[in-house]
Amino acid sequence: MHFFDIHPMNLMKSLSMALELTVNGMSTHHWRTALIADCIAKELKLEELKWQEVVYAALIHDIGAVSNWEERKLLRTMDDNSKRIYLHAEEGYELLLLSKRFEKLAKPIRYHHDNWCGGNPSGLAGDKIPLASRIIHLADRIEVSIYPGTYIFDQKNKILDYVDEKSGTAFDPNLVDAFNQCAKSEAFWLDLINPNYKEVFFSSLDVYGSISYTLEDVTEIADIFSIIIDKTSRYTAKHSRGVAEVAAYLAKQAGFSPSEVKEMRIAGLLHDLGKLAIPNEILEKPEKLTEEEYLLIKQHTYYTYRILQGIDNFEKIAQWAAYHHETLDGTGYPFRISEDSLSLGSKILAVADVFTALTEDRPYRESLSEEKVKDIMGKMAKYRRLDKQIIDLLFEHYQDARAFI
Repeated sequence: MHFFDIHPMNLMKSLSMALELTVNGMSTHHWRTALIADCIAKELKLEELKWQEVVYAALIHDIGAVSNWEERKLLRTMDDNSKRIYLHAEEGYELLLLSKRFEKLAKPIRYHHDNWCGGNPSGLAGDKIPLASRIIHLADRIEVSIYPGTYIFDQKNKILDYVDEKSGTAFDPNLVDAFNQCAKSEAFWLDLINPNYKEVFFSSLDVYGSISYTLEDVTEIADIFSIIIDKTSRYTAKHSRGVAEVAAYLAKQAGFSPSEVKEMRIAGLLHDLGKLAIPNEILEKPEKLTEEEYLLIKQHTYYTYRILQGIDNFEKIAQWAAYHHETLDGTGYPFRISEDSLSLGSKILAVADVFTALTEDRPYRESLSEEKVKDIMGKMAKYRRLDKQIIDLLFEHYQDARAFI
């Protein structure tokens, strides 16, 4: 059986980065929420496994909202009395149940907006709410109370007053006491607004060494993220899964080993991970994109690569996934890599991506006929956009490949 030796914190850091993507790079909400939660957990002297659960769940706590940019914005302003605030928590819970490695984080995320005093859709109140959820709830609301562009010590008292005011209603009083101890340290506040502290923080959390993940473990995690990616646009509801299956099928036909075929499926599921950096209105725009919008779209493969390369032993998968818009003539994006530097796996995934896009139904057109697909992809081979041998292999098995879409 094939294993990946992965440091859990490297995996969580990379997945958290995916949730933080914006058109301008990375935001800070998840890691700062995790930093606050970490301080509270340490103040409570939680045992290591409980502490790990809190921090890991904090790093991905808004996973249920990440595919919807409007929802992301609302979460920064929505108060805890809005019924809508619970929807993304439930979606995150359901997503995480799909992975044996992540299912222990599902419950903390499900209840991370539950109020201490009750009145929650869950029916839970007080100590019945999981401790990890209560910690993340407090840490999350503190983080969204921090305003950029205002000196942190000019905000400190207002944040402390807000937390104390909500003690016993929204927040567990014991956790408020723990936070107030954290807040006495000037370094705590300065760490929160110091972008350079993020790497120090992540380094301090990696206390467990590497853990062996099977290909099945990684595939389950990739499945979760493919669902999130494809929810960014109704135009591509099953695109990642289609690309994954076609690419894996072609890899098998090309003589890849069984473990490499599974790795190809993982690369296909994650190839559009960087699209989480693109606003939904651009991804859903039916008419031609402006030059500026197209440049935003083009950055998605860059982020796919940078996120995946941070996971131990993922370099091959990162390249297969992220190079799907590179071309044989070197005019693709974002790295301008030409034929000699493109692996067979990257060339296969590029063909699978184009084939899937052409053969899936879109709201503005039905799937294209076999003749039309052959014509388009044949021209792409002629002008050295795609590899002709892989295209020939694809059309030798057209009906089999078409069945995956």
